Amino acid sequence: MDRLKSSARFMIVSDLDHTMVDHHDPENLSLLRFNALWEAYYRPDSLLVFSTGRSPTLYKQLRKEKPMLTPDITIMSVGTEITYGNSMVPDEGWVEYLNNKWDKSIVIEETSKFPELTLQAETEIRPHKVSFYVQKDKAPEVMKALSESLEKRGLDVKIIYSGGMDLDILPQGAGKGQALAYLHKKFTSEGRLPQNTLVCGDSGNDAELFSIPDVYGVMVSNAQEELLKWHAENAKDNPKIIHATESCAAGIIQAIGHFNLGPSSSPRDVMDSSDAMPEKFEPGHEIVKFFLFLERWRRAEMEFSELYLAGLKALSLPSCVFVHPSGAEQSVLDCTNELRRSYGDKQGKQYRVWVDQVLPTEIGSNIWLLKFTKWELLGEQRRGCVVTVLLSSKDLSAPEGFTWVHMHQTWLDEARAKDHTDWVC
Repeated sequence: MDRLKSSARFMIVSDLDHTMVDHHDPENLSLLRFNALWEAYYRPDSLLVFSTGRSPTLYKQLRKEKPMLTPDITIMSVGTEITYGNSMVPDEGWVEYLNNKWDKSIVIEETSKFPELTLQAETEIRPHKVSFYVQKDKAPEVMKALSESLEKRGLDVKIIYSGGMDLDILPQGAGKGQALAYLHKKFTSEGRLPQNTLVCGDSGNDAELFSIPDVYGVMVSNAQEELLKWHAENAKDNPKIIHATESCAAGIIQAIGHFNLGPSSSPRDVMDSSDAMPEKFEPGHEIVKFFLFLERWRRAEMEFSELYLAGLKALSLPSCVFVHPSGAEQSVLDCTNELRRSYGDKQGKQYRVWVDQVLPTEIGSNIWLLKFTKWELLGEQRRGCVVTVLLSSKDLSAPEGFTWVHMHQTWLDEARAKDHTDWVC
């Protein structure tokens, strides 16, 4: 949160499973489309918030399985945990707030009296969340009786049923919606409430997000019956909430365009970058465009042409050096020759490239420093490196826009490539 000193231009608050992440798409195309859009146009002055029912353990597991971006804020365990930044620093004020009229031991004691409830994995039992599985036809009766028994014990709780099987018991003040309301209040007190907020969800535990005043909302096309029912009963006349015709992350992109909240054309949707120039030159767009070219070139999704290589060469200063993560230095000519040799070497393979946390800083007259993480996925193998790039924007009237001055890459320790030989540029 300290990254932005003023109001964010835009804030997205999105559920993960079956909203941002499509578990039925082995290629993760809609997620990768969103990633490219966010890093090209939004990362520097906007906030990305993931709001999930997952515990920290399962959230971190999902990050290893899917090509997800790093959020600025993470809301986990159905709105009972708020953390900030890469280090996931907890919000102590939120913890203190949730302790009111809450006793986890009493919740566990009372729920043990209901044989219909099956306790979820130990990782899903959190300080302010106790989670069970219950059959759909038994859920209403169990929820009513459980609410009465806990009230008699002096607790003020909230019981949320979602996904046709998950039952979560939380403090009354918890939940995804209350967590977002807390963040909005915090931002307002600091004089930096985001200019626009878009909430995104697919299931019952997302319903509260759509109740927060002055937010835009999108229910993705694959939204579950419980959320659609809530919408029909509570918000069907609200023009700020739509039911997208696209599923998962593609539905989020659709909502950005529908509400005119900013650019909604992902660079991944532009097959030939020469066909569509951005409305204004963004350093992040330059980075995304370059690595998308690298992916498509190696997958042979574009025809081999020396014109492409000549164009890349023209984008770089003659003195530009590309430093391989192993430490080896490559000239522009070396890099171009390596690209020529690597054309189509990933054709027919599950090979994807994406970048994360592309943050530009203007460090001098027309000189931009960008630091980010670059990831490559080849089948089940993921490898990544920290990248630093210098770009010159001396003459943005030129068709090419930015000029590459220098690129330096360093392996991430936990994602170091076992085979360095096929890492290009």
